[in-house]
Amino acid sequence: MGTRILQRLLPVINHSFKSYPNLKHERIITTPLNFPIIRNYAKNKDKGKDKKGKGAKVDINPAMMAEVVAVDKIQDRCKAAIEKMKDDFAKNLSLRSTTGSIESLQVKFDGKEYELQELAQIVRKNPKTIVINFSSFPQVIPDALKAINNSGLNLNPQQDGTTLYVPVPKVTKEHREALAKNAKALYIKCRDTVKDVQNDFIKKVKKQTGLSEDLAFNVSKQITALCDEYQNEAKSIYETKHTELVGK
Repeated sequence: MGTRILQRLLPVINHSFKSYPNLKHERIITTPLNFPIIRNYAKNKDKGKDKKGKGAKVDINPAMMAEVVAVDKIQDRCKAAIEKMKDDFAKNLSLRSTTGSIESLQVKFDGKEYELQELAQIVRKNPKTIVINFSSFPQVIPDALKAINNSGLNLNPQQDGTTLYVPVPKVTKEHREALAKNAKALYIKCRDTVKDVQNDFIKKVKKQTGLSEDLAFNVSKQITALCDEYQNEAKSIYETKHTELVGK
């Protein structure tokens, strides 16, 4: 009698499951007595997701970070790297070789670094010629010539005694490309400096004792995210400068 009742109820039960789409991952099987058994198949919603949240946006919490590392030092070192890159861009990557860019040119003499303007008198004779007078320090001329030739400013100085005459070159495609190459080198230097800051502070976190694994992991992720912001800023500045130099 019980078997007949179950046989009559089975079509009704099957119909009920068909009426609910959300139960499509469930299946009805029967025993030899046609007694329905329901098996649930879990939906793998997290399939393919990185449980550690790789690629997810990291929220930076300076207060949390400050409990473990000196956040202001991270920021100061990253900002200094970017300012150095911007300063180098301004001094060394002018499309027009101005007197100012030559004045600040670094010259290595007698084991020390000097700005060219500290060693010579620099004047712009006319729009096409810059004159550099080394009468006070003639012994520095070979080092000054080396610095000028390696400056990437596309300058070709002509020496007459203790004076250098520097023709201001035309802005050619080759000159633009040379400056763009130098800009990339300066950007990579800045990028690597910021990366070094990131690695330094992550190492400091790992060396600390008494930190929970979760706190160390979270702070390390935030250090990376913070440095990534400075990396993006440096890249944006470089791309703007590159566009300016190549004229595209």
